[in-house]
Amino acid sequence: MGDKYTEAQKKASIKYMQDKTDDIRLRVPKGTKERWKAAAEKAGVSMTKYVLDTIEAAIEAQDH
Repeated sequence: MGDKYTEAQKKASIKYMQDKTDDIRLRVPKGTKERWKAAAEKAGVSMTKYVLDTIEAAIEAQDH
């Protein structure tokens, strides 16, 4: 089996993303992305995971 990304794999990935995820785009002041990325790297996670975990922790704290 080759290492090429097949058209079927591409279609399956697109379908998964459409069915299982929401797309949220944020506009933030210049420099924010770099700060968040650095914080995520320091925490050893992706920037997406860092942002999601931070928001979820804030919601959890608010609920208690």
